[in-house]
Amino acid sequence: MFDEIEFDKIKRLPKYVFAAVNELKMAERRAGEDVIDFSMGNPDGPTPQHIVDKLIESINKPRTHGYSVSKGIYKLRGAVGLWYKRKYNVDLDLDREVVATMGSKEGYVHLVQAITNPGDLAMVPDPCYPIHSQAFILAGGNVHKLKLEMNDDYTLDEAGFFRNIEKALRESSPKPKYLVVNFPNNPTTATVDLSFYEKLVDIARQERFYIISDIAYAELTFDGYVTPSILQVPGAKDVAVESYTLSKTYNMAGWRVGFMVGNAKLIGALEKIKSWLDYGTFTPIQVASTIALTEDQSCVQEICEVYRKRRDVLVKSFENAGWPVVTPRASMFVWAKIPEQLRAMGSLEFSKKLLSEAKVAVSPGIGFGAYGDEYVRVAMIENEERIRQAARNIKKFLRDYEF
Repeated sequence: MFDEIEFDKIKRLPKYVFAAVNELKMAERRAGEDVIDFSMGNPDGPTPQHIVDKLIESINKPRTHGYSVSKGIYKLRGAVGLWYKRKYNVDLDLDREVVATMGSKEGYVHLVQAITNPGDLAMVPDPCYPIHSQAFILAGGNVHKLKLEMNDDYTLDEAGFFRNIEKALRESSPKPKYLVVNFPNNPTTATVDLSFYEKLVDIARQERFYIISDIAYAELTFDGYVTPSILQVPGAKDVAVESYTLSKTYNMAGWRVGFMVGNAKLIGALEKIKSWLDYGTFTPIQVASTIALTEDQSCVQEICEVYRKRRDVLVKSFENAGWPVVTPRASMFVWAKIPEQLRAMGSLEFSKKLLSEAKVAVSPGIGFGAYGDEYVRVAMIENEERIRQAARNIKKFLRDYEF
């Protein structure tokens, strides 16, 4: 009898294509193989010591062990305000425009749950971080995919992106209510400048849709590039919210701390749903996160430099192996086009072969959307020597497919 009961939201979720690579990776390791793992954006470095020390200090105070504050303790929200003022010269109302979240993913999903009515339509780039689209599906909404194309230097093809937005606004029914943007982009590493957000805010104000901006990789930039914030644009708070996470910037992925800021109506909706769903992150973690955002930021430059060195080694060694890839100017990833002689097999089969034959794990581009199938995402989470070893394995692998 119970087999007849259907869970419609779960049925709408696609198969998790990364699972196939993960299962193969674990099988290889159980067989004793040394797998060089570039598949997940999971920082391998330690959290800076001064942040850990503050956590220990706070956790040794019994009064910090009770329920916390769902929207974030005031000092953490204050630290978020100082971070935005220091980095972007943006002023935030700490009570109405700031919510601390359990990482940016949790905050994003809870926001979408709070603001999505059945049948609402959201515009989401393709390729994208999977939850950016699937959160709307889980909330009973629908998604219009916007093909995300890049210039040769992996900056966003803005003209094409705006054409796709205008087409969606003109042809979709119901009219899109939300637009998701994520720059520096995961998975493609695409970047934008402030002028992009200026035009985007103008369109959103005219066409009456909200923008959800994710800048999780804002601090991981190279070669002089500086990530802009949509909130730098006058009037952006009328139409936009922005999310950030401490996961990558401070090697705090497992701590689960992030925040969302901006439009008071959307932030209020997030605050209200969180008040029903959680009691906030453990208080000592919030206290330590306050220190991360406000005290010595030299650790951020050090972490960024680690990724820059890995990027340079990866690009050079992969090219020497016969797999040229574009040098990203932001994020912890390389968005690598599959070598031409193997491109027809698609990213999932290519990823499987690369793992089984070269012992190198990457994420298949198809997992990020249909337009990603000619690519794989390479996370720079292995050290430089391991990257060079991966390149040697790849060189041998590609030699077997030369024609």
